[in-house]
Amino acid sequence: MKFNIIRKTYDWVLSWAEKPSARAALFILAFAESSFFPVPPDILLIPLVLGARKKWFNLALTVTAASALGGIFGYFIGHFLWWSAPQVSSGVAAFFFKNIPGFTEAVFLKMQAQYIEYGFWIVFTAGFTPIPYKIFTISSGAFDLNFITFLIASIISRGARFFLLSFLIHRFGESIKKFIDKYFNWLALLFTILLIGGFLVIKGAT
Repeated sequence: MKFNIIRKTYDWVLSWAEKPSARAALFILAFAESSFFPVPPDILLIPLVLGARKKWFNLALTVTAASALGGIFGYFIGHFLWWSAPQVSSGVAAFFFKNIPGFTEAVFLKMQAQYIEYGFWIVFTAGFTPIPYKIFTISSGAFDLNFITFLIASIISRGARFFLLSFLIHRFGESIKKFIDKYFNWLALLFTILLIGGFLVIKGAT
């Protein structure tokens, strides 16, 4: 039943590829995912590029720009709204701790020491891999990571991820589409495992 719902959602999103609202929907999703929304933009980017392969560059540019802007929003959440007093979490922080799996106050505080030495690489890794990016955009602001460092790491990592993904789909679209159609249930399961694994990586690293 769960896979049927996911499959219907996939087919529905794929139908947006030729609609005028497709690029706007992709922009909104990518922006939101970088700061608070749980669903990554890849799930929309893939079918959009499959449905309009000649637009792969523009779609990759859109999702990269939106994700970077959403990352800035997440950074500002951390910088301006995270603390009610020095080292005292605010109600905003409590909301995130309650609603994002694996993102606890203990995990958050343990990340601080890593940011001091490896801030750029932490953001870069989170931006390029399945690790939940929003956790690190917010943490970057809360820990006062240099904003320019954060922005450069975000643009490079998100751009590398989305342009690579879009190009591969553009280049091998038909064969990849058939592969996805044939093994969709297994790919959906793998995606879920990777998403959960991302949260586990955070705990293991800290």
